Amino acid sequence: MTQQSTEPQTTAEDAGEGTRQPAGRSWLDRYFHISDRGSTISREIRGGITTFMAMAYILLLNPILLGGPDASGHTLSPTAVITATAIAAAFTTLLMGFVGKVPLALAAGLNVSAVLAGQVIKDLTWPQAMGLCVMYGVVIMLLVVTGLRELIMNAIPLPLKHGITMGIGLFVALIGLVKAGFVGKGPEHGPPVALGLDGTLQGWPVLFFAITLLLIFMLQARNVPGAILIGITAGTVLAVAANAIGVTNVKDWGGAPPELPGNPVSSPDFGLFGAVEFGGWEQIGALGVGMLVFTLVLAGFFDAMATIIGVGTEAKLADSQGRMPGLSKALFVDGAGGAVGGVTGSSGQTVFIESATGVGEGARTGLASIVTGGFFALCLFFTPVTQIVPAPVASAALVVIGAMMMSAANHVDWRDRSVAIPVFLTVALMPFTYNITAGVGAGVIAYAAIKSAQGKWREVGAFMWVLTGIFTVYFALHPIEQLLGLR
Repeated sequence: MTQQSTEPQTTAEDAGEGTRQPAGRSWLDRYFHISDRGSTISREIRGGITTFMAMAYILLLNPILLGGPDASGHTLSPTAVITATAIAAAFTTLLMGFVGKVPLALAAGLNVSAVLAGQVIKDLTWPQAMGLCVMYGVVIMLLVVTGLRELIMNAIPLPLKHGITMGIGLFVALIGLVKAGFVGKGPEHGPPVALGLDGTLQGWPVLFFAITLLLIFMLQARNVPGAILIGITAGTVLAVAANAIGVTNVKDWGGAPPELPGNPVSSPDFGLFGAVEFGGWEQIGALGVGMLVFTLVLAGFFDAMATIIGVGTEAKLADSQGRMPGLSKALFVDGAGGAVGGVTGSSGQTVFIESATGVGEGARTGLASIVTGGFFALCLFFTPVTQIVPAPVASAALVVIGAMMMSAANHVDWRDRSVAIPVFLTVALMPFTYNITAGVGAGVIAYAAIKSAQGKWREVGAFMWVLTGIFTVYFALHPIEQLLGLR
């Protein structure tokens, strides 16, 4: 990765206040502030493509997550879910590019989809579940409009923001290692996490992951532009060639081998678009609806908040206090993603941490998001093409980005226990729990508790105390539901 030393201008031009731009620059440069942020059009395009390649797996994973039957026994069509996932990701990512002007891509949130599939549809139908998505999206948009969401983000102490960046880095690296099969569940009666499957590395895909990972690191060490994209492309070519000559087989790749599609064109299925129902929630009652919406808000709110902070910091868009220019616009688009996901039938959309892969390639502006969104739009008709890049190869980019984001450790005063302990909990619990929200919550609660123990509770700040209360409810949600008779 090549990093620019030029600091971005975080003034009126990012807030949309129409400052005078130097002559001789293209309208594209002026609109997205490409030169101001030390980037180039080629880097933005490269970053946008890399982000898409890193997160295209959502087109295949989301149908699996939403593949179970609802309370009425109805299951969603996989092709319809793929279409819904692609159109929602395209729309919200393009909106982020044009309005937010930051290199953040959105797609169906895995946490939100997991809540829908694991908790919501036990008692509701899929249209009712999508109605809840619309509701949680509206709630988040209201928090943005009132300024509360940005106040909450800015109220988090800078050391915790650095901790969030590092925690996301480890979380992203772990996701990559797990998706590649390099790390997995340990054998029975063994450790919960182990090398490979059952304690050993198995199969050719892991080898292609390792080759891609080492190649990217080697290219970065030589400051080669486009190292991540070159590495992913090279790894994909090797995987396709190995599969074509018979070195690997369908079983090695879990039934989805990397191969050139016979027909790259496919027809979209818009069967889920608009399949939203408000009402019919008598079986769980108003309180039950409120608790489910609250759970969805938590799943989407803090994951996106942490991701925006982490990616924004890595892109050098944050100031000395960890605040980003044009943050309110980016937050509003992210909130709107919940409603968009409900209307399209794809689950709530949220900012993806894979956006960091594009940032790693030099992306600094919304032009990268335009490129990513454009590729998702193409997937409406070229879904088979997205399946060429094998998940283990793409996963190498996640490990690389995780390593890069750990540099935030330089900004933490590890001698101050009131800072070091909350940061440690934030960093450790994100990968250990496979949950970004859990890491943020643990860090916030620990920060408030330790500051209080030191007699410095006033330094915590009003919004941090509010967050402490919210996260306390989050961690104690199960016994609270039992107390209220909801379980």
